[in-house]
Amino acid sequence: MRLVKLDHCPSGIKLGRSIYSEKGKILLTKGTELTDSFIKRLKNLNINTVYIEDKASEGIDIVESIPIELLNEATNVITEGIETIAELNGTKPTFQAMIETEKAIRNFQKIFRDIMTCLTENPSVLNLLATTKIHESHVYTHSLNVTIYSCQLAIKNGMSTKEVEEIGLGALLHDLGKIFVAPEILNKPGRLNREEYQQMKAHSQLGFDILRKVHEIPLVVAHCALQHHERIDGRGYPRGIKGDKIHPYAKILSVADVFDAVTSHRVYRPAMLPHQGMELLFSGSGTQFDTKQLKLFKNCIAIYPQGLTVKLNDGRLGIVTKYHFHSVGRPAIRIIKDEAGQSITPYEVDLSERGNLTLEIVEADALL
Repeated sequence: MRLVKLDHCPSGIKLGRSIYSEKGKILLTKGTELTDSFIKRLKNLNINTVYIEDKASEGIDIVESIPIELLNEATNVITEGIETIAELNGTKPTFQAMIETEKAIRNFQKIFRDIMTCLTENPSVLNLLATTKIHESHVYTHSLNVTIYSCQLAIKNGMSTKEVEEIGLGALLHDLGKIFVAPEILNKPGRLNREEYQQMKAHSQLGFDILRKVHEIPLVVAHCALQHHERIDGRGYPRGIKGDKIHPYAKILSVADVFDAVTSHRVYRPAMLPHQGMELLFSGSGTQFDTKQLKLFKNCIAIYPQGLTVKLNDGRLGIVTKYHFHSVGRPAIRIIKDEAGQSITPYEVDLSERGNLTLEIVEADALL
């Protein structure tokens, strides 16, 4: 099985996994042959990547730490919960609004505990999440991805269950303030001007101002929203605090937040390749990001997961079969097409081996 972009799926190929709607309803079941009609309908639903089964990917087993059903449920909880809490902005909450907010927080806590259970009970490594689009709004999908990355990183830090749950709730709500940023700014294709950038930056303070008034939410959760754009050298926002003045939860969140942002496609820029995103983070080690958190993150996220279709700099196409933590951008690959794009008898190439160091991944199909 492998993950490919829908544009590259020939008619008649079999689905390797069922496809779900945003609400968790099955659209197409595993094993369904993708006809031209099905492909067109999926594109109309903004579904861009699918798992397929073909001869070239035989024997490649993709193990997900978080089931797709739980990802769908979590995204719906995030969407409804954020919008419910956002309604408290600038108003004296009614009794009904308070009841709805309490319900939303309980749903957040339950869904996060389900995610945490998956991560703690599943011994396999967490895979890159940018390959799976769950919601049309990148704000909600991003919030979910950051939550999962942050939870995994918090666990690797040896944090207590209470601390992991706090950082999880903080991650779920870290971008709450973006609800109040105009969509034309959030989705602007070009560079933001000064005024637009100031409005975008305001989301940290806006989120904090709402969350700190919700008694059911620990104050440290509100500080996750406030501080996730602060940087070690004091060049972040909104307050420009530095070093140890930044809460430990925010140091974890900032790593997860930036990595998911740069490795996910946005209307205003294409996604970075995962190893480029990791290199970007490490270029800010000790100045923007906490070095300890970067090292832990590097060792707990498989940025080129098995089943991802990739292209090499010599034109060959292959499927990732094994990930190496000692060399994050250089997995083992099953070559399925030659330099001319012709299908061939598959064979293995390990990019981490000395003789293959001139080779590098230049495209990842599902991330384009």
